[in-house]
Amino acid sequence: MSQTTQTLDAASGDLQVITGTAGPAAKMGHRLTLAMRSWQATVQWKGKSPAAVELTVAVDSLQVLSGEGGVTPLTAPEKAVARSNALKSLDARKFPTIRFSSEQISKTADGYRLEGMLEIHGTSRPQTVDVTAEDDATRLATEVAVRQSDFGVKPYSLMMGALKVADEVTVRFNGTVSR
Repeated sequence: MSQTTQTLDAASGDLQVITGTAGPAAKMGHRLTLAMRSWQATVQWKGKSPAAVELTVAVDSLQVLSGEGGVTPLTAPEKAVARSNALKSLDARKFPTIRFSSEQISKTADGYRLEGMLEIHGTSRPQTVDVTAEDDATRLATEVAVRQSDFGVKPYSLMMGALKVADEVTVRFNGTVSR
């Protein structure tokens, strides 16, 4: 069986992080949709099946796309502040990348299950990612919950903790792989 290696990047799909709000004043905050604009994934294929995946994300490529909820609509200056706060929470200067790698990939009814290690903020933990694959594995999608505190990241808060970013965020990917 032939083995090939394929490299994917932001031109291949969208990698987003969806945040929630928490605390007594949660209704005042915005649920943010963040885009990670610089990332690269290497997929090793064994025949038509993925055998290994390694993803590296540049933390400082984070951009705030939108914010839902809140007392007022999210403005451009508020997006800039939210980006700055997120980069501080992630300590982007000290930990400039997020990584996920998996060599344990199994076929599921609608795609693949990747069992690997996720590294955020210098902390590595096991992570399972279920990927939906359509059209002979050319269209891929996943959505996975990640708890920031599991990686030593303190979610941003203000008003003495009355309003904060929810600890659990959702990482979402939708993309296309040319095979």
